[in-house]
Amino acid sequence: MSEKNSPRKADKIVAVKGMNDIMPPESAAWEALEARVRELMRRFAFENVRTPIVEPTSLFVRGLGEVTDIVEKEMYSFEDRLNGEALTLRPENTAGVVRAAVEHSMLYNGPKRLYYMGPMFRHERPQRGRYRQFHQIGAEALGFGGAEIDAEVILMAHMLWKELGLTDIELQINSLGQPDERNLHRAALIQHFELHLDLLDEEAKRRLHLNPLRLLDSKNPGMQGVIESAPKLIDFLGDASKEHLETVKKILDAHRVSYTVNPRLVRGMDYYNLTVFEFVTTKLGSQGTVCAGGRYDYLIEQIGGKPAPAVGWAMGVERVLELIKESGVALMQPGLDVFAVITDVANLQVVMPSLQVLREAGLSVQMQASTSEGMPSMKSQFKRADASGARFAFVFGPDELASGQVTVKSLRDSNVPQATLRIDEMASWAASLYPTA
Repeated sequence: MSEKNSPRKADKIVAVKGMNDIMPPESAAWEALEARVRELMRRFAFENVRTPIVEPTSLFVRGLGEVTDIVEKEMYSFEDRLNGEALTLRPENTAGVVRAAVEHSMLYNGPKRLYYMGPMFRHERPQRGRYRQFHQIGAEALGFGGAEIDAEVILMAHMLWKELGLTDIELQINSLGQPDERNLHRAALIQHFELHLDLLDEEAKRRLHLNPLRLLDSKNPGMQGVIESAPKLIDFLGDASKEHLETVKKILDAHRVSYTVNPRLVRGMDYYNLTVFEFVTTKLGSQGTVCAGGRYDYLIEQIGGKPAPAVGWAMGVERVLELIKESGVALMQPGLDVFAVITDVANLQVVMPSLQVLREAGLSVQMQASTSEGMPSMKSQFKRADASGARFAFVFGPDELASGQVTVKSLRDSNVPQATLRIDEMASWAASLYPTA
């Protein structure tokens, strides 16, 4: 066949920009972090919940607020071709968890502590720590109205940083008060910014009468002076809101958790009231927020449930892993225990049941696979065994198998002498290696 008539090579298909593959060995760090979080959630009596990636668009418009960056600019929304339904890839999961709790009457038997892990989607410019498909771990305490639960979820995140060995994380807290207090503050904000219209950018002018609180989030250098001089919400709080914040602070003080009260902290969603907080770091550039949340006592009712208080947070998995890397912290990950070196394909029928004994005893085992030419050389297999990170090589050679034995060679500790085991001793050897396996 001539080159002219030869089949055209198919174009390579690559992932969507900002939506990344997570490959080994990097994925091991993800698993290690997730395992730490699951154990932490167990200790705080939080139960796992899993919600759909696709939700009705109205859920986020109603819950997050129409005049927010997420709803206005960032959501991946589309119309279902089968029934015309407006759907959205979830940009966050608090609204989804609340929707599920309402739909399944989860609070009928009392408050619930729930947590989730999974991908979220926002259409924004990909950069370090910010992706179009990103992952969050979140904790939501539904049905609890006391300030002590606000403090508890903050303490839970703080404990995670401590156990991960992360020290460069600062806690900032604030109170958004209640709707009537925010309305008074809103009117004062509008009046303040109207006196300085010449300093506002077009985005700020557009939002001024729709959601003036969002102006406080602006990063426009030319607006920082007028933002700094704007009325502070904390000055409009009533006694109950002030007492709620003071209770949170006292509990944090009792646990010796340091924090800063940031009166400009407002968060990006409309559903928050009373306590809001962020854990921030200086090690990730502009993407410094690694975990954030607060109280949202009116969201459950907004989504169609009976009025019930709630509080929670969400953590950016990519950002936490990036911070772990920047901090030089090693996530302890269970490695491979045994690499099986096999000299002859004909021996697989004896070797494979033996390896299964090790796996049933709780060990991780990798077997050298054969090729069309048989088994690779012993030298090649030992190189692969060493590269695998395995603690031990199990050598199934003709001499060993003839006497029903296997040679055990330590790959990580030169002080451990090479030994020979009978194949029927492998289970007890594994039990002695990991007594609790």
